[in-house]
Amino acid sequence: MRIAAAAAGLVGALALTACSGGGGSDSGSSATPSGTSSAGATASAGSDGSATSSDALQGSWITTSGGKIVALVVTGKEAGLFETGGAVCSGTAGEEAGMRMIHLTCTDGSKDRVTGMVDSVSKSGMKVTWSGKSGAETYTRAEGGKLPSGLPTASLGQ
Repeated sequence: MRIAAAAAGLVGALALTACSGGGGSDSGSSATPSGTSSAGATASAGSDGSATSSDALQGSWITTSGGKIVALVVTGKEAGLFETGGAVCSGTAGEEAGMRMIHLTCTDGSKDRVTGMVDSVSKSGMKVTWSGKSGAETYTRAEGGKLPSGLPTASLGQ
């Protein structure tokens, strides 16, 4: 349960945090507080629930991988990815040549999630295929700083 509590705290912090993508320095601090929360971002959705604009990437997204929680946060054109006990990455997200792409640089040199192509995105979920060993991952939108339902958090780390 400690992992679930830590993850909930992480999601709450992420809802109030945006990653700084400018400068290109590796000072070790890749996140700075911001007054913007993901609640202010809106996406227009088609009749099937799929998003129809690049704003659909905006917000906090959560998945699990290898027993760890992975949080992906997109604010404007900036993106940040945080893995419990692992990588802290920052970069950009947006449209390129008609595709939605995410480009990240991780402070620990990890190449697992460097370039991601968004295969699909809706109000509640997003599928990203990463060029690194992480491959395809399905994320669930985290609303209001809370973990989405259905994550296997009770068994993490035990």
